[in-house]
Amino acid sequence: MNLPLPDLSRSVEEVAPLLLGCLLRTRADEGEVVARITEVEAYEGEADPASHAYRGRNERNAVMFGPAGRLYVYRSHGLHWCANVATGTDGIASGVLLRAGRVIEGEDLARKRRGEKVESARLARGPGNFCQALGITAEHSAADLLTGTSVTLSGGEPVPTALIRVGPRVGVSRAHNWPHRFYLADDPTVSAYRLSPRAKPSG
Repeated sequence: MNLPLPDLSRSVEEVAPLLLGCLLRTRADEGEVVARITEVEAYEGEADPASHAYRGRNERNAVMFGPAGRLYVYRSHGLHWCANVATGTDGIASGVLLRAGRVIEGEDLARKRRGEKVESARLARGPGNFCQALGITAEHSAADLLTGTSVTLSGGEPVPTALIRVGPRVGVSRAHNWPHRFYLADDPTVSAYRLSPRAKPSG
């Protein structure tokens, strides 16, 4: 039996590990894809040098400021879409980056989007691949994950605490050593750790 969705209005560090095992579903004319979340990263907003909201609110990052349960989608390096779940108190920025998942429904559609030769474990491995496999683009930004239809978040199977690992975030240049990455141990869908070559000491 699936657990209920965790309270997204809690602090981002509390919510992030609780999203492991939850299900993200996208619906489009071509079909549906569901992924079980296996890797996430927490971003604290204006208190976090690695966050898009570190320097305050703007048109790009406004979704991060709430309400909780909205999807913040942005383009990474001008190439890939990345998706975050807004969390915490309305008006205060924070979000959980969805880094990886296991496709459990709609694998044929996910593979059509990612490539016919892509292994199942790699279909949604990495934040850009996650969005590509599920068909998430800018049009989904600000979508309500709780009451919407095109993309929804729901509780999944319980994840034993013993299987959750914590470590530094991947590829960020600031606050790179903050233990804000949460992932399932020994899961092949989890992306590899990579330290940014531009990594700077954290204050």
